[in-house]
Amino acid sequence: MLRYTLMRLGIFAGCLVVVWALVHSGLAPRGLGDSNGLWIVLLALLISAPISFVVLRKERDRASEGIVRRVERAKANLEANRSQEDVADDTARAQGQASGQAQTS
Repeated sequence: MLRYTLMRLGIFAGCLVVVWALVHSGLAPRGLGDSNGLWIVLLALLISAPISFVVLRKERDRASEGIVRRVERAKANLEANRSQEDVADDTARAQGQASGQAQTS
């Protein structure tokens, strides 16, 4: 997931540099008043999103598979812990009932 995030940030940074160059060269419109920086960032986000969606498809799929594996492993560990607790609880109850019957006899 870290690799995907870094690649996505790299694409955004590249788009930011290109948009900045286009705005400052006059090929792209400038923002209104003091909003030029915000305009450049928003335009870079707008351009980088579809590029990332297409270019990073395989990396995104790989990252999601890793997440699914970790979630499945966590579920299996949780279920194993629950089973162990159930066995320990059943054993303790059985011992408690056996000692209770022994005292009443």
